[in-house]
Amino acid sequence: MKQKTIVLAVTGGIAAFKTAQLTSNLVKKGYDVHVIMSENATKFICELTFESLTKNKVCVNTLERVASYDIEHISLAKKADVFAIVPATANIIAKTAHGIADDMLSTTFLAATCPKIICPAMNTAMYQNPITQANIAKLKSFGVQFVSPEKGLLACGDVGDGKLADLSIIEDAIEMALEAKKSLQSKSILITAGPTQEAIDPVRYLSNHSSGKMGFAIAWWAQALGANVTLIHGPTHQAIPYGVHAISVTSAKEMFDAVTSHYQQQDIIIKAAAVADFGIKQYAPHKIKKADGINCITLEKNPDILEWLGQHVQPEQVLIGFAMETQNLIASAKQKLQNKNCDLIVANHLFQDGAGFQKDTNVVTFISKENCKAFDQMSKKEVAHEILKEAISLLNKKGESLC
Repeated sequence: MKQKTIVLAVTGGIAAFKTAQLTSNLVKKGYDVHVIMSENATKFICELTFESLTKNKVCVNTLERVASYDIEHISLAKKADVFAIVPATANIIAKTAHGIADDMLSTTFLAATCPKIICPAMNTAMYQNPITQANIAKLKSFGVQFVSPEKGLLACGDVGDGKLADLSIIEDAIEMALEAKKSLQSKSILITAGPTQEAIDPVRYLSNHSSGKMGFAIAWWAQALGANVTLIHGPTHQAIPYGVHAISVTSAKEMFDAVTSHYQQQDIIIKAAAVADFGIKQYAPHKIKKADGINCITLEKNPDILEWLGQHVQPEQVLIGFAMETQNLIASAKQKLQNKNCDLIVANHLFQDGAGFQKDTNVVTFISKENCKAFDQMSKKEVAHEILKEAISLLNKKGESLC
């Protein structure tokens, strides 16, 4: 597979030093990273830092040429699979919005035809200024993607919008932009992820070991493939993937309410959450004392979200569920496929090496009405991609059958 090329442009703001860490992260993932710096950026961080990280020459002067005598800004523009300005000052946003090309950075940006991402970082008043906002709106109308800054304490001492977005979010946006084939463009996907928590009293709750990694990986890939993604998740420490609409819930009942409120607008529904089968019949308003024992805790069955969806989805919608078992994996998953009226069950065994809660890998078997397909151990991100490829195939088949 051809190595992807990322051009990172660094402009003159205090957040420029953070781009060094971003560069390091991307290089470690195997990308060919080239850095362009504005003259002002070199006053905050030196070229040698980026050259050491990327093993590529840093470009600053427009008139410099590469060994082959190609004009360098054109050469880089053609090579780039994605072009990101991190951080982006109000000045570079204004220049790019109006087609001004007077240095290496702005000329390469104008010449590049790849996906473009701008990550603003500046004083709050500058960012909120109507002129800056108008420039951002203009660039968005041309298809330039923005990773909005965060609220926080700025270097100038002000508190508000203008802090460079978290590097993990920027990294997500860059990697998603590298996925050229937007096979889920205009499609809507609902994904559930993570555990639920069933409150016993103000101190205790019932839950499970789910980390949410599998569901969040599916959401990441769905967004990268161009879908409109709604992620309904229980309590988890996973970072929300860039661009994903996330709805946080706690209990199984809250997840049920959120899913039933949003399922009708979806083309694909993937229920990866580990939802508690049982909740507490009567919540104790105060901490239960040891002397009261466990007899005061009575369980009741929670609503079965997947079963409800199986009864209410439309013929054109794709419904995918998960089955985690500790015995009789295939037989139990096939039964679940039938009982819950799913199009696909992703089955995994808790005790199999490389599978289970909290891990970064999984070992799954796809079970549909037509066949049973087992996969070797993969990262959860790779599993997520396979699930979405299968979901697209199922969606296409349904479209053909309904024509």
